[in-house]
Parts: sequence; structure tokens; C-alpha cells
Amino acid sequence: MQGTGNDFIVVDQRDMKFNLSKSLIRKLSDRFFGIGFDQLLILENSSEKNADFKYRIFNSDGGEVEQCG
Repeated sequence: MQGTGNDFIVVDQRDMKFNLSKSLIRKLSDRFFGIGFDQLLILENSSEKNADFKYRIFNSDGGEVEQCG
């Protein structure tokens, strides 16, 4: 996905977990040797009954952030 010039990769972990370490996120975000993206969004099951899922956001350096925009 992309929006306002930023590239996003969305990984759905609701049914299957992937081992996405900080170092793997950095490698995947590399535009020459990986997929290339600005932020990674991970969908996970929500513990809230009113929500279908929750999501976590990671920057290309592998660090988790609370919001992007």
C-alpha cells in the first residue's frame, strides 16, 4: 500500500505468527536488498470484543511506534 508518498507493508498475523525481529524488519525495508517500505503494519487479534483486530506499526529501522501519519 502507499499513501502520501509513503510505502506500507501489511502483515496479517491473526492466523499465523511470523518471527519479525528488529533486524529482519530493517532488512525487509531496504529498497535495494529487501521489499522496501517506510512502515510495516502488523495485524493481530484483538482482545476487545468490539474490534476485529489491532495493529502495530514499525518504522523501517525496526523500532515500534505508537502512530504514524
